[in-house]
Amino acid sequence: MAIGVGASSTSTQHSGAQKTDVRAMSIATMLFFMWGFLTCLNDILIPHLKGIFELNYAQAMLVQFCFFSSYFIFALPSGKLVEWRGYKGTMVIGLLVMAAGAFLFLPAAGLASFGLFLSALVILAAGITSLQVAANPYVAHLGPPETASSRLNLAQALNSFGTFIAPFFGSALILGAAAPMAPAKLKSLSAAALQAYRAEQASSVRLPYLGIGLMLVLLAIALAMVKLPPMDFTRDIRPGEMDVAAGDSIWKHPVLLAGALGIFVYVGAEVSIGSFLVNYFGLPEIAGFSEATAAKYVALYWGGAMIGRFIGSWLLTKVRTSVVLGSAAVVAGLLVVTSILTHGHTAMWAILSVGLFNSVMFPSIFTVGLTGLGPLTSKGSSLMVAAIVGGALIPLAEGHLADAIGVQHAFVIPVICYVYIALFGYLGGRRAEQEVATA
Repeated sequence: MAIGVGASSTSTQHSGAQKTDVRAMSIATMLFFMWGFLTCLNDILIPHLKGIFELNYAQAMLVQFCFFSSYFIFALPSGKLVEWRGYKGTMVIGLLVMAAGAFLFLPAAGLASFGLFLSALVILAAGITSLQVAANPYVAHLGPPETASSRLNLAQALNSFGTFIAPFFGSALILGAAAPMAPAKLKSLSAAALQAYRAEQASSVRLPYLGIGLMLVLLAIALAMVKLPPMDFTRDIRPGEMDVAAGDSIWKHPVLLAGALGIFVYVGAEVSIGSFLVNYFGLPEIAGFSEATAAKYVALYWGGAMIGRFIGSWLLTKVRTSVVLGSAAVVAGLLVVTSILTHGHTAMWAILSVGLFNSVMFPSIFTVGLTGLGPLTSKGSSLMVAAIVGGALIPLAEGHLADAIGVQHAFVIPVICYVYIALFGYLGGRRAEQEVATA
């Protein structure tokens, strides 16, 4: 999931290169790929750790809780880091922090400690947060201002490609290498035998995350060695940044506040669905797949989002944002309801199809929420980014509900989220479009 950050509208704020630096652009787009890849890999870790540590669904969702809470906790410190070390330095540090988190998976697996796995995820996500804060404006300034949007779209396409590839990687190297034991047999093991079994099963993550950690270190070294023209920008400065009307604040803009809630429920719904798919497809009444087989189908959920991003970028030039956003949310909600009320492959393909309609939601909600803010745009954008914490809280709530009523019916929580997004799209989007028309 990439956060779009526009380039500054004034070319005097920095001394960017007249031509795109191809070497730096190649490395930077790899960063987008890596954080999309690692974020989606959580969907494979959840069922794996759930089986190893005999977790209920609420406990398993602590994986997403710890990961996405980092957006809320580390966003402001990352901004301060940018002011201290600059965009390039922040990305290098972020990569090294991510590598430290990846390497921490090795002792977590050796000790078979769920708490240590969660700690590794927090550190990994802290590094990703730093990349999120720094990488978008960095890419925007790697070449001429007039091609900034093109560079950002290319980088974010690589982010979506990472989410598509991760389930195949996790299926082959993590779930495919594991040999889970039946729950009834686990209960008969002694404490020492159980710990040995957990360590053996957890060892399947060691080689993948060792490779990931080494790749992140190499990327950090490569990025640090690239020589670039000096860039003196420290933030996205917009015209009139300091000309805020007396008494005005982001809390007085209802469309922004509604949009922040929209980001909260959207990220929560998308992450909740992705987090449960492996376990969902393993249910006998849905598909009865093994975890390794189910993981490959998860790629279709994220692949739909990747394809939908390209379709949506064209569609949004032809149809009003309010209509596209509201309609996508309605269809997504109906697909989830279909999956709840049916069984077999109908339920499976209905839930997988939701990814296609998720694709246009994040950028559309973000755009609508920031409409008409003027000098408050930067603060409004920060509020929207903080709302990504929905990816931590809503999956946790769905986990508790799944323990009570089952995975299939717990999908009612994403349905409620999509109802809100549809209302925001039709009502908030229409109001934003009216503001633009009368401006």
